[in-house]
Amino acid sequence: MNGIGRGLMPESYRLPLLVLVHIVMTCVSLACVAHLYSDYHIFFRSSGLLPAIAVVAAFSTVAIAFIYAEFSFGYFVGFYLFTMIAGYLWLNQFSEFIYNHALSGLSAIASGVAFLLPVLFIRSPLPQYWTLSPKALDRLVDAILVFSAVVVSIGATYGFRLVSIDQIYDYRLTLSTPTALNYLIGIAIGALLPFAFACCIELKKIWRAAAALLILLVFYPVTVSKIALLASAWLVVMAVLSRIFELRIAVIVSLLVPLAIGLVMFTLFKFELVPYSASIPYFGLVNFRMVAIPSLAMDYYNDFFFKHDLTYYCQIGVLKRVMPCAYDEPLSAVIYKAFGIGGYFNASLFATEGVASIGPLFAPIPAFVCGLVVALGNRASANLPPRFVLVSGAVLVQLILNVPFTTVLVTHGALLLFLLWYITPLSAKREADESYSSAVLRAAR
Repeated sequence: MNGIGRGLMPESYRLPLLVLVHIVMTCVSLACVAHLYSDYHIFFRSSGLLPAIAVVAAFSTVAIAFIYAEFSFGYFVGFYLFTMIAGYLWLNQFSEFIYNHALSGLSAIASGVAFLLPVLFIRSPLPQYWTLSPKALDRLVDAILVFSAVVVSIGATYGFRLVSIDQIYDYRLTLSTPTALNYLIGIAIGALLPFAFACCIELKKIWRAAAALLILLVFYPVTVSKIALLASAWLVVMAVLSRIFELRIAVIVSLLVPLAIGLVMFTLFKFELVPYSASIPYFGLVNFRMVAIPSLAMDYYNDFFFKHDLTYYCQIGVLKRVMPCAYDEPLSAVIYKAFGIGGYFNASLFATEGVASIGPLFAPIPAFVCGLVVALGNRASANLPPRFVLVSGAVLVQLILNVPFTTVLVTHGALLLFLLWYITPLSAKREADESYSSAVLRAAR
């Protein structure tokens, strides 16, 4: 255990207690979300409380794996997706959509287990046949910063809008950037700049770390996306948490603390201690959009594809050209038109590669395959400092939570990040923990 929290309670109790508190907070948060956002088909009824608690409690036994598994990129991804499935199981008990809720709930549990097994326990390093030299790594970081600056500059010629978060969906519909440029933007935000930032922190290149954060922030008015707006702050938060806490606890705290702050905001508003404008925007951003929406997407997708044709993966661009498809538009647009609320939001691998593609009965199969791919990331990064992996993969975790897995792999650069991890020189992993930690704090300031 690093820093704060050492000695407050035995190590064997600290992690299980945090996981338990997090699960309870997630359910309480969803009940509060239902109070404000019932228009989004999120409901809570006291009559369904005991069944919801029973189902979530049964699934929560899976959380034992997080207590015994060591930190890895898969641990980070797995805990966030575990939270999403727990949230869906809660929402499923109150859902007013008409589909086979029992089958979908069991499918979600099986898919979660199938995904977690490889991501938590396959961590052996890949044999390294070639790595960059330290000098080449330094040049690579400079190249990433220059490349990203060029990409954001080109993107700005197609549109540059400073808008509030509430207006994102309105303005996003007006974007008309070329497909190739969208790929480059996604890769820069999801993989390249977080990797460059983590490298700069590791190598104590603080000014270049700040440049990476600034370029990330400039992508927001170009893309009008929340991930671009929040990525810089998110990277700094994860870097600081990695200094304060043991990394598994840092992962849990990164979700638990924002969730708890949102509940405090909601309570203050509920008792009329603070106005709506000072409390609910934060609650809406974190508790609703960051936590509830990924779980709600599973409810939407289960309902829609219970009544409509499955995609059989025709939503993937390459396959769409060679096989018939029932849907001409992206699934995010199809779902939005079907429900009329929520914006053009995508869904995670459980909803897209699973439910939408082959239905809930067979959904655990692609979940397991996706888990194996994430485990490849574990193996590619096994020789690197764990804190480096935490920080450089932080944005990618958020994308996996909200975007189809095949899109994350290519469009947002997950496979490229795995390759960068693999070729990062071994000297990077030999940096002392204390020098890395002090550099993190300096960057956070």
